[in-house]
Amino acid sequence: MNLVKPAMFQIFLIALSVSMDAFAVSIGKGLTVRRLRGVDALKTALWFGGFQALFPLLGFFFAKTFAGYVTAVDHWIIFALLAFIGGNMIHEAFEEDEENAKETAEFDWRHMLPLAVACSIDAFAVGVSFAFMQVHVWSSVLLIGVTTGAFSAGGLYIGRVFGSRWQKPAQIAGGVVLILIGVKVLLEHLGVL
Repeated sequence: MNLVKPAMFQIFLIALSVSMDAFAVSIGKGLTVRRLRGVDALKTALWFGGFQALFPLLGFFFAKTFAGYVTAVDHWIIFALLAFIGGNMIHEAFEEDEENAKETAEFDWRHMLPLAVACSIDAFAVGVSFAFMQVHVWSSVLLIGVTTGAFSAGGLYIGRVFGSRWQKPAQIAGGVVLILIGVKVLLEHLGVL
């Protein structure tokens, strides 16, 4: 199997990119909070960071189970998944998100679980792409979880202080980075880089 070995900086960029959905949702929650408590930021970091770490791990083990069937096209899978996720992030940044408009500032499991799962679905696909790269999966998912947790907690405070000004640019930047990483993997495999 011809695996791609990304640098740790690329893993950090992937972690940063997949955390942008949770960051944007956290900004939205921050907009609805009258008084932001430290425990609310911690809950948000744990929900979003935990699920962003769990879903790529699930995707990784799912893909490893079926890796024998897709090794000939692994570079195309990586490219397609990252381009799809990145394109979807950019598309969502330009859509009006009705769920965020209806969102309340509650931090119990009934409110946080659906948000954490919805923000982490893209991370499953990232985990699938990890199965075809030479990555240390445990440190990679830990980095994704910690990065997402930090950005989620920060997003609450940013939303509370600055409003939604940075929500759209952050999501677009995250999408562009994922697409560029996918293109780089494809070009390296094709021998262009």
